[in-house]
Amino acid sequence: MMNSSPVAAPPAIRVTGLTVTRGGNPVLQGLSLDVAAGSITGLLGPSGCGKTTLLRSIVGVQKTTAGRVEVLGAEAGSAVLRRRVGYVTQAPSVYGDLSVAENLRYFAAVLGAPADDPARVIAQVGLSAHRETLTARLSGGQRARVSLAAALLGSPELLVLDEPTVGLDPVLRQELWQLFRQLADAGATLLVSSHVMDEAARCDRLLLMREGRLLADDTPAELLSRTGAADVDSAFLALVAGPAPAAAHTPSAQAPSAQVPSAQAPSGKSGTSS
Repeated sequence: MMNSSPVAAPPAIRVTGLTVTRGGNPVLQGLSLDVAAGSITGLLGPSGCGKTTLLRSIVGVQKTTAGRVEVLGAEAGSAVLRRRVGYVTQAPSVYGDLSVAENLRYFAAVLGAPADDPARVIAQVGLSAHRETLTARLSGGQRARVSLAAALLGSPELLVLDEPTVGLDPVLRQELWQLFRQLADAGATLLVSSHVMDEAARCDRLLLMREGRLLADDTPAELLSRTGAADVDSAFLALVAGPAPAAAHTPSAQAPSAQVPSAQAPSGKSGTSS
């Protein structure tokens, strides 16, 4: 009798031996990791540790030195991923001289998203009252939400979000994390970077980085258990104080089942600081 045990779903992202150098200095040092489909994975670490460089590599806009990055079964940056991956950079990648609605209608046209998608994503990020406001007149947090709305156009399978909650008040942060959970529950995969450790508990799995290497690849509960810490902040400090991390890969547990950039944005908007 044949064994009918279920076959594990392939990861949404697989990074193998990824190395990036800049000016002769290593930025990422042989990273290997998997991101499970249909999950929220938090990418945490201090500013300058390589988070943004890793995200740029995953969406295919970063020149790499060595290694391989596969996204949804294709090579990172492949044309077939254009409408399947949504990317939010650290700096809002939207046009200040267009209104919120005009920005999103433009990006929807570029992506070939449904005509009613702009209204849907404006409501999702809580900007319905500002739909006709010029983006330049919005606050920094509101502009960031316009960028997030653009990434949501077309309902991408994978969302790569570079510090999407920076500069937002606690209420808005909570509302966005509720939205992220709803998206994951509907089958989307989210990779969310942050240097705010208290956001870790909202994630299914955590990737902790320092100086271009992975310190940990665990669930929040596993991380706390392994370090004996009371919170992720303390766990991170405990890992930093321990032996230097090896660039080895710890396979991610499979999470429940589950456009490159949100259209071509103004140049110079992609963050490269971490």
